[in-house]
Amino acid sequence: MISTVSTVLADAKSGLVVFFVALPLCLGIALASGAPLLAGLLAGIIGGLVVGLLSGSHTSVSGPAAGLTAVVAAQIASLGSFSAFLMAVMLAGIIQMALGLARGGFIAGFFPSSVIKGLLAAIGIIIVLKQIPHLFGHDPDPEGDMSFIQPDLETTFTELIRMFGDFHLGAAVIGLVCVGLLVLWDKWTPLKTSLFPAPVAVVLFGVAASVWFEQLGEPWLIKPIHLVQVPVANSPAEFMSFLPRPDFSQWGNPAIYTAGLTLAIVASLETLLNVNAADRLDRQQRTSPPSQELIAQGIGNVTCGLMGALPLTSVIIRSSVNVNAGGKTKLAAIVHGALLLVSVPLIPVWLNRIPLSCLAAILLMTGVKLASPTLIRQMWEAGRYQFIPFVATVTAIVFTDLLVGVLIGLAVAIGFILNSNMRHPVRRSVETHLGGDVVHIELANQVSFLNRAALSNVLEEVPRNGHVLLDARNTDYIDPDVLGIIRDFKEQTGPVRGVAVSLVGFPSQYDFADQIQYVEYSTSALQGAVTPEQVLQILKDGNERVRAGRRLTRDFNRQVRATAEGQHPLAVVLSCIDSRIPVELIFDLGMGDIFSVRVAGNIVSEKVLASAEYGCKVAGAKLIVVIGHTKCGAVSAAVKLLGSRRTVAEETGCQHFGSIITEIQQAARRSIEQPADEPSSSDTNVIVDVVARENVLRVVKEMRAQSQTIDDLVKARRIAIVGAMYDIKTGSVEVLITDGLETGAAA
Repeated sequence: MISTVSTVLADAKSGLVVFFVALPLCLGIALASGAPLLAGLLAGIIGGLVVGLLSGSHTSVSGPAAGLTAVVAAQIASLGSFSAFLMAVMLAGIIQMALGLARGGFIAGFFPSSVIKGLLAAIGIIIVLKQIPHLFGHDPDPEGDMSFIQPDLETTFTELIRMFGDFHLGAAVIGLVCVGLLVLWDKWTPLKTSLFPAPVAVVLFGVAASVWFEQLGEPWLIKPIHLVQVPVANSPAEFMSFLPRPDFSQWGNPAIYTAGLTLAIVASLETLLNVNAADRLDRQQRTSPPSQELIAQGIGNVTCGLMGALPLTSVIIRSSVNVNAGGKTKLAAIVHGALLLVSVPLIPVWLNRIPLSCLAAILLMTGVKLASPTLIRQMWEAGRYQFIPFVATVTAIVFTDLLVGVLIGLAVAIGFILNSNMRHPVRRSVETHLGGDVVHIELANQVSFLNRAALSNVLEEVPRNGHVLLDARNTDYIDPDVLGIIRDFKEQTGPVRGVAVSLVGFPSQYDFADQIQYVEYSTSALQGAVTPEQVLQILKDGNERVRAGRRLTRDFNRQVRATAEGQHPLAVVLSCIDSRIPVELIFDLGMGDIFSVRVAGNIVSEKVLASAEYGCKVAGAKLIVVIGHTKCGAVSAAVKLLGSRRTVAEETGCQHFGSIITEIQQAARRSIEQPADEPSSSDTNVIVDVVARENVLRVVKEMRAQSQTIDDLVKARRIAIVGAMYDIKTGSVEVLITDGLETGAAA
């Protein structure tokens, strides 16, 4: 209940702030569009009450849009009257509803984040540039105009220059003091945490100051041109006369349909962009349903046409003010619409006391937050493929208008996407399999005709008499032209050049069956050809690949079929049963590549020796690897039980664990002096790792000492024995000792 009350209060405060900002914007947009002033206010009311109620967005606020001013002005002039234009607005609303019902809002998902963030930053820059003249009392241009080229044929920058020869002292003082108040409110904790919103305080100060300046006279007197100018009616009948009505006789005019379609397309695109941008600003990062928004906007625009209002869209300026003021739900938009509805006919005289400079201060601070240096730095750090479309969008919007600028930004972003796709349609790497090097070409998710040249170049680079693997496991679509290149290389070009072409993962509709032609498992010929030194290098290379995230591509079913008739292991690996050291994964090995012997503490015993003898003497393995690991549980238990008067079974509850502990303690006694008490907890890990290393060295020696078979094989240089340690933190394998090899090295 407390949470609900706090949310309602936050939305009410935010709605009040948005009301003060929307009031002059509605009037300014109407003035810039060449429409009746009240048409702009009506659009704000409908945007708040109708769209606000039906919209699925929590933070977006709708109303007359600055981005539509040029389109609206052109269509009013083309149709000859505002009444005829209202028919086009109604038609645009009907088209929008149809788009929403047809789930046309999906297009919102195709706007790149760089363009959306560019839109936010550009709107922030435009707000700052456009509001600075109003802040100093230079008000010849409507406040709602956001285009670079203004209706008075001035530009954003020339208006800034002209400001120095035409500013108003009283308005400038109010504007600057209001900026100071807003900064103070945002920095000083007692004010920042107060329930009274800073923008409302700024408006009250502006009204009080304008009344005081009336008493002071020139040059402080603030004239009507520097104040909000709401139409004032002397009677309800006169107020109703301000409301234009649609001319229903225009249904047969073909120009109405052209205008309606134009308005629907432009308004829908602007709405989807602004709703997407508003979601980015939402502190709770909620997502608005775009198709529902189109339906809501369509109903709103039909209402606007019937009531005599300007067409509306979701507006990023009002939405950003809403978020910055603390709005949490769409109640804030509804409150702002209700305040417009009540205040415009009831208290227009008091509204006309509000200086434009104090409202400009509110907007200016909103713009500063939108175009924050933090956002620019984030885009820079994201790389050129994000930063350049971002800058292009910002620049284009600032120098044109919202819609044109966004289209330019989209074009640049698409250009970068196409460029990246053409340059990197595939990921190429070289895999060293047991049978030799294989060029692994991984196709992108979508491979279009634009990728033909790049794929052809990659295939041309495959060495003669080599192997190539074309991997389409992550691919959803391949252009027919690209399929033709692959088919030609597989059936003609590859065989002529001696290249074996393997395929994997191609969807069934492309008529390419999986086919692996390179050796990815140990064969009899390979086992007979390699030396112990080469086997060790294979293991070291595999561990390096695993650590680098470049595991080999293997076909499990093919390995099963290939090894069903026999096995030809390259090595016997004696490791601990610890779940964190699966040796096939550590060394990036396939099925049939090794014999794996696992026992707690990787100790030597009669059964372990029997397995190793069989693996080398009978199965033909060329290497024995004894691999211990850090933080070994069996070694830790052996260290802790040194000098203990209780048996291993009494300490651990394991009946047969004593034989393993006894073996490991032989290494422990060589590594550390037998303590009177247990080692301290701070020393345990270090001691355990030292003992684990000593245990590996001991087992390597014991294998030859206890097995005549293994000793004879080592003497004959048919096998070698290697001792190694695996670090469970880094995944690296360190070679400690080699017996039967001329040299040893760390992996």
